[in-house]
Amino acid sequence: MSRPLRVMIVDDHPIVLEGLESVLGRISGVELAGMANNGSLAVDLAAELDPDVVIMDLRMPVLDGVEAIKRILGAQPRIAVLVLTMYSDDEMLGAALKAGARGFLLKGASQSDIERALASVAVGEVVFGTGVADQILSRLTDARRPPDPFPELTAREKEVLELLAQGCGNQQLARRLFISPKTVRNHVANVLAKIGAPDRAQAIVTAREAGYGKGETKGE
Repeated sequence: MSRPLRVMIVDDHPIVLEGLESVLGRISGVELAGMANNGSLAVDLAAELDPDVVIMDLRMPVLDGVEAIKRILGAQPRIAVLVLTMYSDDEMLGAALKAGARGFLLKGASQSDIERALASVAVGEVVFGTGVADQILSRLTDARRPPDPFPELTAREKEVLELLAQGCGNQQLARRLFISPKTVRNHVANVLAKIGAPDRAQAIVTAREAGYGKGETKGE
């Protein structure tokens, strides 16, 4: 008979601790190893109890969950940490991920969600529960997205710069964007000032170096 999965729970709210204790008691093959109500105590208890999994809240007194994760895994890297938090905060979740957490659930997760997450993180898998997965994926996507070369430009000014880079003159710009030639001149002047180009030719060079102007310009 295999030994039970030993789980320690960490949260500063007694009601949450009691609720998790009750949930774990109903999951076959899981044993409650201990409970802590702050991050500092969690670090000490993890060293003493050597659990397989730690269910960790992030916002706690004395020592927050992210720092507790770092210290626990720094001393006992084999432990799996499952974050159970009320706050789906991008920065906190990102910090917990960097600290080594393997799973993320929002408080209110069902018993079956917790049971599946425990089984997964215990064997080295990473689990993102409902409400967290989209945020983590969005964060990773944003990290891969190249930075905007001209964040100071408005959406319309970027359209103007794109057409300039394609070689459009003011009359073409006016027709393409359905605006008056005077408005085009104002937009062009604003674009040049914002990107620090002394003239139209330099603006085109700057824009093309930044990846603008790759579209095709049809004769008009």
